[in-house]
Amino acid sequence: MKVVLQCVTSARVRVDGETIGAIGRGFLLLLGVEENDSEAAADRMADKICKLRLFEDANGKTNLSLADVDGGLLVVSQFTLCADCHKGNRPSFIRAGSPEKARRLYEYFIERCRMHVPKVEHGSFGAYMQVELVNDGPFTLILEGDENGIRA
Repeated sequence: MKVVLQCVTSARVRVDGETIGAIGRGFLLLLGVEENDSEAAADRMADKICKLRLFEDANGKTNLSLADVDGGLLVVSQFTLCADCHKGNRPSFIRAGSPEKARRLYEYFIERCRMHVPKVEHGSFGAYMQVELVNDGPFTLILEGDENGIRA
């Protein structure tokens, strides 16, 4: 499972010109599900993200979590995060999860996040989407994980 996490002051996702998900302060998550991912990997990733302390406290230290700042999550499925560009100039997506598996784990991940964060918005799985954001900092992390742990 791969996630690009961006701290934002606002973010929204649109399909056919209509906003289907939007947040104020929080994290925009671009989520890529790989074929070998599992619910255990989704649990670890969601739990880690929701507990990360990436917002500044009164002393300017990154010491506050989403819960501490009443932040939200906007989760957008993005299979292109699973691309392999080692050979040639055209990406291979052989490691990406099948559409059925990816959809199931994407929806599972969203529900797991809702256990920690009251405001969880999302895109439309498999749709062509436009994502807009105001990156705060900018502060961006790339997280990769499986049931054994999370790497940043």
